[in-house]
Amino acid sequence: MTAPKHGKIMLIGLGPGSHDYLTARARAAIAEADTVIGYATYIRLVKDLLDGKEVIKKAMTEELDRAIEAYDRAKQGKKVAIVSSGDAGVYGMAGPTFEVLFQAGWTPDSGIEVEIVPGASALNTCAALVGAPLTHDFCAISLSDLLTPWPTIARRLNAVAYADFVVALYNPKSGRRTRQIEEAQRIFLRHRDPQTPVAIVKSAYRPKQRIEFTTLEKMGEADIGMLTTVLIGNSNTFVKHGLMITPRGYANKYDVELGRSGAREGETAGQSLSTGLNGWLTAIHASNKTPAELARQYRLPEDYIAAVLSEPLVLEAGDEEAIEA
Repeated sequence: MTAPKHGKIMLIGLGPGSHDYLTARARAAIAEADTVIGYATYIRLVKDLLDGKEVIKKAMTEELDRAIEAYDRAKQGKKVAIVSSGDAGVYGMAGPTFEVLFQAGWTPDSGIEVEIVPGASALNTCAALVGAPLTHDFCAISLSDLLTPWPTIARRLNAVAYADFVVALYNPKSGRRTRQIEEAQRIFLRHRDPQTPVAIVKSAYRPKQRIEFTTLEKMGEADIGMLTTVLIGNSNTFVKHGLMITPRGYANKYDVELGRSGAREGETAGQSLSTGLNGWLTAIHASNKTPAELARQYRLPEDYIAAVLSEPLVLEAGDEEAIEA
């Protein structure tokens, strides 16, 4: 009796496209594959690695077809690579592939192995080109409304603009989708200074790479398309010497003058800020202000403030911070 063939699906993130930034595992996975499936542009990025392989090119909107093709060949015992630019798990092919597999009844024990090979996403590569804009809290939002309702996208834009996140906008504009970036700008201007720094990066690490610094107010004048990632700074982000920087917040705690690194008065190294959770709880309990007044002061929900004030003031011992350096 012939043993069943065990195929494999490899979801490969190619990074920005330049071979210099293709991981060793991604290169090895492509070499291992019998069949390579992907959007034509992504196939072109690795065409010199595809000699002797079955190559299946699919259009931009045929993501589910790519996954179905991969599954069909994996059932035949083939090793199949599905390639995505950036990271396959960030707006890439990992999600739709698992949707197709689960719909077909696949399980991790079914005999077809699935491996996700990570790659650098656009927010990482674009940030590296412009400085250090993601050093503090950030998020990514796609402006594509092909699969996501616009009200959902708009709510997310409004929430992160209000919360002062650095934001990476994916899929900001295409030949048919031109207004979404204008609406994103309108929403951000409700909460952010018009002079907030913005970096526009097109075709990062590819031959037609283009970088432009602008402001939130003038963002609409920039050259933005489908191959562009838009990085919008937070209230502390600045541009200096051609570099976009978002401070982590060390200056809030430490004296950062050259040659000095001691904690500022009232602060302790390795402990939360004086305005951290313990300090804030102490301050609001001692303020004698109403929940409504405190909610306006701190731009937080009134019912959250009320719930905190209704509890006894119990302060936790400070823990050392986990800081990546």
